[in-house]
Amino acid sequence: MKKTVLFATALFAVTAASAQTGEITSNRGENWLSQDGDWGLTFSAAPLLNYAGNLFNGNTNNGGVAFNFLQPDMVIRGKKLIDANTAYRGELRIGFGTDKSTEHVMQNPQPTGATQTAYVDDVTKVSAMNIHLGAGIEKRVGSTRVVGVYGAMFGVGFGTGKTTVDYGNPTDANNGGPRTTEVKNGSTFGINLNAFAGIEWFVAPKISLSGEYTWGLALTSTGDGSSTSEFYDGTSVQTVTVNGTAVGGTLQGKSSHFGIDTGISGAMVGINFYFQ
Repeated sequence: MKKTVLFATALFAVTAASAQTGEITSNRGENWLSQDGDWGLTFSAAPLLNYAGNLFNGNTNNGGVAFNFLQPDMVIRGKKLIDANTAYRGELRIGFGTDKSTEHVMQNPQPTGATQTAYVDDVTKVSAMNIHLGAGIEKRVGSTRVVGVYGAMFGVGFGTGKTTVDYGNPTDANNGGPRTTEVKNGSTFGINLNAFAGIEWFVAPKISLSGEYTWGLALTSTGDGSSTSEFYDGTSVQTVTVNGTAVGGTLQGKSSHFGIDTGISGAMVGINFYFQ
């Protein structure tokens, strides 16, 4: 009988301890911890850390504490708690951008009878696309304001870019060239798979700071780009396209990278917000 009572007491204690998860409240009755069914958003704390560093030393180039894989500071991170100890994680970035710049250059040849120097415009356009998708599972341990987290994430990314130049002066006997009219960067594809472990510290109701170590693998592959030039051969304009990506005046071919290491994919200090 005594053993039965002790067993029942121990079972009740374990159950009570488990039930405490998500039940810590503030003086105003607000729940501090995340709960079943909560949604969460995670932001990189690197910009805040950079700003704090600038305040103390006046340096505007302080580095963050994030490891880079497909520019993780530009990835939206979220999670969904399916119970007190388990959450699904997701990451998303869909980025498109275009930059346009204009340079005034002397018109060649100058207009007949011009009384002042005439200029035309060389217009450069740079476009880029970056896509990142990630998914994983998170396990949570603890019932206090400091919660342990661990789990695994898988991510895939794709990126490409192009530069075009529209010259104000035509390619002719006066402007023979050669000159580059278009550069296409080789498309980059990457995948990463990593395990993570860290902590969340709830500093306010439904708000926590997090820090994680990661260990995993990353694979990236970049294909051939191309560079297109035009020149005047004495009778007509000729166009030549060469495979390779222009880097510092030279053409680089395909490249790839594979690594297995700590912090190889997206480890960071973060700020988490939870809501239902």
